[in-house]
Amino acid sequence: MIGEVMGEIAGEMTGGLLISLYLFTLAAFLGMDVIRKVPPTLYGALAAAVGAAAALAVVVALPSAGASRPGVAAALTTVAVMIGSAGVVGGLLRLRRLSHKRGGK
Repeated sequence: MIGEVMGEIAGEMTGGLLISLYLFTLAAFLGMDVIRKVPPTLYGALAAAVGAAAALAVVVALPSAGASRPGVAAALTTVAVMIGSAGVVGGLLRLRRLSHKRGGK
């Protein structure tokens, strides 16, 4: 029974989906490796860059989220907007905390 279900799932995956999944996994591991090598003095700049990337993801996903597409596309764009918005807010809060530690206003 499990083999039949897995066969159906594998049959639905197309080449483009597999390539996308592969690239996402590769980007995740590469991103973690790069972030681990960032020296502590550059954490503020890294936080600003991550916040900017999250803001860009929100801007790009908003038109797609507003389109009346049913199903998976609508759910994925809604999740992208939520995650991007959380990244923007988190980045701003992190930068605010860092600026307060350094004696800024």
